[in-house]
Amino acid sequence: MKAIGYKAPGAIERHDALQDIELPRPVPANRDILVEVKAISVNPVDTKVRKGASPEAGQWKVLGWDAVGTVVETGPAAKDFKIGDEVFYAGSLIRPGANSQFHLVDERIVGFKPKSVSDAQAAALPLTAITAWEMLFDRLDIRKSVPGAANAIVIIGGAGGVGSIAIQLARALTGVTVIATASRPETQDWVKTLGAHHVIDHSKPISEQVAALGIGAPAFVFSTTETHRHLKEIIELIAPQGRFGLIDDPESLDVLGFKRKAVSTHWELMFTRSIFETADMAEQGRLLNEVSRLIDEGKIRTTATEILSPINAANLRKAHAAIESGRTKGKVVLEGFLT
Repeated sequence: MKAIGYKAPGAIERHDALQDIELPRPVPANRDILVEVKAISVNPVDTKVRKGASPEAGQWKVLGWDAVGTVVETGPAAKDFKIGDEVFYAGSLIRPGANSQFHLVDERIVGFKPKSVSDAQAAALPLTAITAWEMLFDRLDIRKSVPGAANAIVIIGGAGGVGSIAIQLARALTGVTVIATASRPETQDWVKTLGAHHVIDHSKPISEQVAALGIGAPAFVFSTTETHRHLKEIIELIAPQGRFGLIDDPESLDVLGFKRKAVSTHWELMFTRSIFETADMAEQGRLLNEVSRLIDEGKIRTTATEILSPINAANLRKAHAAIESGRTKGKVVLEGFLT
């Protein structure tokens, strides 16, 4: 089968950073399903792994943690899907990625693809939707108010992949006021179209801008990027007893400043459930089905902003470079292997 991989980690500019390769078609076992991949999308995790993670000796490292496709085989213990089902999912960090024609995935973290959108449009959703959902509703628990705080959330990096879907989920499923940050006219316009009530510029002090809104101190802050740069501002703006969450990877994070306000700090990694096969691992499949329903009911929309075709090393290198530029909005998607 066709796939894209590498043998040595490093910069995307290297000629061997990502290569078109041939690999054996995998065989499903246990609760795995084998998916013929139709579309994929690229996330910051792809670039981070490509820069630093080596494959096993003599093997290829295949990335990719967003996929849409059709079930072509099922493992002996699989029970939720049948051959021919159209599915979408984000996969597992500790298994081979979905940048391949055929891909094995545990059915518990898979959802049915939304019927109202294309494969490419659906491929933009799984990883970011799971991340946003788990942060908003499992970690920050934004449906539970903070006494005396403004029922509002600040989403730092609102135009990115996770921010773009977090804005929509908060608007569709809660009455929380959404304050999104974006620093360029085009990204500010983007987050407005997604439903943000207020937009502020994270290239300027954000606590002053939040205070100027006149709504009071927000109960929640969700930082998707550059947390180390904004931490002092977050400590200043968040309400006492508020809840703060982050998903990026600062080298260090001194949260002592939260102590006076008794602010809780929450990490989110959507791969935790699949890495540890937690007792609630199947929650990811269920929440993807909810996302699919919301898409088909028109309550949220895809965050795909650029679609490249076909799925090959050249286009995947373009997508990685775009992610690393830090100037993308929404998601970059690749569609269709050449047969």
